Amino acid sequence: MPTGSTTLSDAEFVVVANRLPVDLEKLPDGSQRWKRSPGGLVTALEPMLRSREGAWVGWPGLADADVEPLVEDGLQLHPVRLSAQEVEEYYEGFSNGTLWPLYHDVVAPPMFHRHWWQAYVRVNERFAEVVAGVAARNATVWIQDYQLQLLPAALRRLRPDLRIGFFLHIPFPPTELFMQLPWRRRIIEGLLGADLVGFHTPGGTRNFRWLATRLTDATPGQGRTEVTYDGRTVKLGAFPISIDSAALDKLSRTPEVLERAKQIRADLGDPAKVVLGVDRLDYTKGIDVRLRAFEELLSEGRVDPEDVVMIQLATPSRERVEHYQKMRNDIEQSVGRINGEYARVGHPAVHYLHQSLPREELAAFFVAADVMLVTPLRDGMNLVAKEYVACRHDNGGALVLSEFAGAAYELKDAILVNPHDTDGVKNALHVALTMPREDAAKRMRALRRQVLTHDVDRWARSFLDALGLPPADGSAS
Repeated sequence: MPTGSTTLSDAEFVVVANRLPVDLEKLPDGSQRWKRSPGGLVTALEPMLRSREGAWVGWPGLADADVEPLVEDGLQLHPVRLSAQEVEEYYEGFSNGTLWPLYHDVVAPPMFHRHWWQAYVRVNERFAEVVAGVAARNATVWIQDYQLQLLPAALRRLRPDLRIGFFLHIPFPPTELFMQLPWRRRIIEGLLGADLVGFHTPGGTRNFRWLATRLTDATPGQGRTEVTYDGRTVKLGAFPISIDSAALDKLSRTPEVLERAKQIRADLGDPAKVVLGVDRLDYTKGIDVRLRAFEELLSEGRVDPEDVVMIQLATPSRERVEHYQKMRNDIEQSVGRINGEYARVGHPAVHYLHQSLPREELAAFFVAADVMLVTPLRDGMNLVAKEYVACRHDNGGALVLSEFAGAAYELKDAILVNPHDTDGVKNALHVALTMPREDAAKRMRALRRQVLTHDVDRWARSFLDALGLPPADGSAS
């Protein structure tokens, strides 16, 4: 946990994200405390930050919090202050009410409010000022995600000496959709401030390159993975993110997780098959699609509720937003309808949990599940699919995966589906439930080879190598 403010030196390597790797929490008595927020990004970048005495710049998660720079477990943290109004307009507004739906195939209509845009510009410029004061001369800065797309250019104006990388963790949209954005040129120019712009898939790279050469003065560079802009070469590339797969594989083999997985199945009444969905509660995740597919299999008699049980874990998300409140109500109504029709006393057909689970508990659910349903309408990657595969050290289980998740580009041995096709999802789920064990094991072995080889460390290193990050003193890069 953080050790309080300290004198922090100029950093040779700076990670910038909307959030710090720790959250500032306000307790009921009015006091505050820091809580570590473990995530794949922190896991991947921590060793590199440590070896270079690097710094992390981000919002501490609490509005109107004035926090001094601090050190947490040897990491330099530099908080950026956001007012309550900026959280509403920059974060909940432009980032998640405009960009998020636009970049996810307009699954929900994006809203284009000028005051949201103005807050987005203001916050990105504030981030630039903080980073400019933290980074050493000729330092490397790695900016993360859609909340900070204006930051590369804003930072370059202040510190042209820096090496700047940007990675987008969500899909980059088709050009026709991106063109709806009133501030489209400004966003592209913002990203072109970087030396390297990274996406999950080659499609994102192509879309960005097309837009850059039509909306700005950028011209095609040599090859299809760069453009020339403002006298500089801007490299573009696909860098599919991953997970700490070795750690999850190890966790899934522990006696505690294996015992808990058995207990989960016993609590469910020891069904023949367990179907699992694990998602953040978001309209892009296709939770309604899989519930409808499961309900129709039950109604057609192709699945017996005595033999097959479904679990849907939905992590709470953006609960202040009206759209999410309605979606939660709709999902809970669907679960209630299915159970009203097909459950018997003590044995629901669908178990629905609207809560966050610890990592060990989640691993136990992955080990317990015979079929994993991952059906987003659009997803940059979807790491849950990879987490399920990493936990299946027994080569058991089957993965049903949306072809519109970035993970589908790599996990080709999953059962791929179009989530807009209810019959297709329904039939794929039936195939997964009835597939011979040898066929399922063959698919899972191939999936595990991919996930265990291409881990999050390999992702980070491939990006930073492409950016040209020099090795840390006394260590390999």
